[in-house]
Amino acid sequence: MNELSRQHCEACRADAPKVSDSELAELMHQIPDWQPVTENGVLQLKREFKFKNFKQAMAFSNRLADLAEAEGHHPAILTEWGKVTVNWWSHSIKGLHRNDFIMAAKTDALLET
Repeated sequence: MNELSRQHCEACRADAPKVSDSELAELMHQIPDWQPVTENGVLQLKREFKFKNFKQAMAFSNRLADLAEAEGHHPAILTEWGKVTVNWWSHSIKGLHRNDFIMAAKTDALLET
């Protein structure tokens, strides 16, 4: 469990700053399995998780949904047979906020439970 996964999200307003390029580089070192991607013109964090079957993938998706609800920050989740793809970004700022890195780290920690 890394330092980010022990933190909590803060309320993110539409005027909240997006992470800078230097912050992005620093934070990516803490979540090395995630990729910064641009989808529909919005920078996001993306990771694909592999599972043995649909039931395990669905169970992970449900744990992630519970986590997202508890933190008040919600990702895009695509659940398929043996695979879950997760994208984090802050909708209010149309880009990446520190919250997204916290949630990516918390998502990784779900594999440990």
